[in-house]
Amino acid sequence: MATRPTGTSGVALRLAAAAQAAEAVGMGVAAVFAAVSTADGQSYQQASGIALTLIAFGTAAALAALAVGLDRARPWSRTPVVMTQLFVGGAGVYLLIGHRWGWGVPALALAAGCLAGLFTPASVRALNRPPRPPVEPAPAQRQPAKPAR
Repeated sequence: MATRPTGTSGVALRLAAAAQAAEAVGMGVAAVFAAVSTADGQSYQQASGIALTLIAFGTAAALAALAVGLDRARPWSRTPVVMTQLFVGGAGVYLLIGHRWGWGVPALALAAGCLAGLFTPASVRALNRPPRPPVEPAPAQRQPAKPAR
């Protein structure tokens, strides 16, 4: 099990984890707003409002788990975090196109900060798995030694 990285990789991974955690908090806030809107009858259909609220809370929990994985330098967290940042960056561009500067700029800043922290050489080293030792064949698969003549 990897421990928390120190030094430069620790700072960079903490930056990435903080950006991921901020996205989790933002999604949690959006989930609360969705829950309030659904409870007030603002949803087109009650069932779809409930479903979207549950999906938002689940997504917030998943983003928080990824932030914890990054903070602990778990190799499994890298790929889903990169995919999350690509989605957040795309959503940020879409928000900017729609003139939603107050939402688009922070989304792009969080995505860029997370990716920058994730792809520093020290962070890449911290998130890489150690190489596997070579596998030796089982005793039954070994070739018997040839007798000397």
